Amino acid sequence: MLLFCVCILSFSLLTTFPVVSASVSSSFRDCSHFFYMQTPPAEIKGTSLKRICQKYADELRYATLYDSSRRLPLYSAYIFKKSDGMKRMDTPWMFEPQLVSVGDSGNMRALALTDDNPPLVEDSQAVLEDYTDAVEYRRGPLNPDLHQSEPNDKSSTYTLTNVVPLLTNFLESTWNPYLDVIRRRLNNFCHGKSFIVTGVTISGATIKRDKRDRLAIPEHLWLAYCCPRFDRNSPYEVRFMFPSYGGYALNEQTDQEMVEVPLKTLENFLKSQIDTDGDLTIFYKGCVSENPFKKKRDLTNGT
Repeated sequence: MLLFCVCILSFSLLTTFPVVSASVSSSFRDCSHFFYMQTPPAEIKGTSLKRICQKYADELRYATLYDSSRRLPLYSAYIFKKSDGMKRMDTPWMFEPQLVSVGDSGNMRALALTDDNPPLVEDSQAVLEDYTDAVEYRRGPLNPDLHQSEPNDKSSTYTLTNVVPLLTNFLESTWNPYLDVIRRRLNNFCHGKSFIVTGVTISGATIKRDKRDRLAIPEHLWLAYCCPRFDRNSPYEVRFMFPSYGGYALNEQTDQEMVEVPLKTLENFLKSQIDTDGDLTIFYKGCVSENPFKKKRDLTNGT
């Protein structure tokens, strides 16, 4: 009878939670294809960093570098395809059980809508209650659903291991409009897929709950994209923004404008803001343009 009950309980758990899973390890080996040339950003240091291959509906969706001591993702890397900019409104927020136990099966689970979360979950990552009294902040995904084209790709972004606390005014007036600018730019002028990495710098400030530090608050948000194949007849005002470009802004309540800069300028800025072992590199060799005309000429010459 006991074995039968255990089987029934296991089946009910499997049918209650969405089929979402991820793998946590010391490398991005299983999801390196989300990085340009399968090379993650180099030289970012930390003592409690977890590399998560986010998986949803039996498919890997994106990669996240997660700082479990600060309960904050430092960046998420994903592939951008043409997107309609629509959001999912029916996906529950989820957590990553493998941050609690390495031996877990990897299936992400929906967070409880009450404060009834196991202590080990709260110790390793953010939970919904962390945002309850933080009335000035909202959950801001680093890999946003509006940059994804397929419904399951959109749903996979609703995990708190992909979310940082952003001031409401900054999110609505600065960050979300910038994400839409990038979406339209890549939709219009990038041929094929783009590689995007979105991340944060740390301010030192935290969100507290029950007089305890719970979440690190980002000081800056930044984004960089790499589009190896792009429209060489694009308008002058955007032509210099390919194959790669980036931007950053302060996560502050007052109106903040995005600062759009070349990739190397962004890397130099981030090097001054975060803990690195050397030159910070977001994309392998700075994202190399794929020139179809050169390839065609080389084939004609027999080289």
